[in-house]
Amino acid sequence: MKNLSLQEQDMFWGETGPYSEAKMILNTRILDDGISRVTVEIDGNINPTTFKIVKKNKKVFAKDPVIIDLLESARYEGTDWGYHVSLGYEELRTDEDGEKVMDRARNKLQILKDAIIRMHEFVLDYLDED
Repeated sequence: MKNLSLQEQDMFWGETGPYSEAKMILNTRILDDGISRVTVEIDGNINPTTFKIVKKNKKVFAKDPVIIDLLESARYEGTDWGYHVSLGYEELRTDEDGEKVMDRARNKLQILKDAIIRMHEFVLDYLDED
């Protein structure tokens, strides 16, 4: 098993392993006395230790375009927020359009969750190697 420094362990965010977040955010913009627009955003925060280990082993993910995109587009936001990633946002305009937008958003959220899980699985296996 590979050893992590205390700082690297702390930057895992989880007590027993890596912890990261994937989220769907409904963002309502209010202008003056009314709602000007509503958007749905798919964002995530990847813990610093996971991100650094995966990035260091980027070649392993050469055939995983989602993870490659996350590694290349992530923005570091400090130890409390880690690496911020986004799968984009879309405006909700009408009720009919809204269902289609929400379906696409749920799909993107699942894609992000699955990618983060693959990253966590890799890190756990990587740390378990001799």
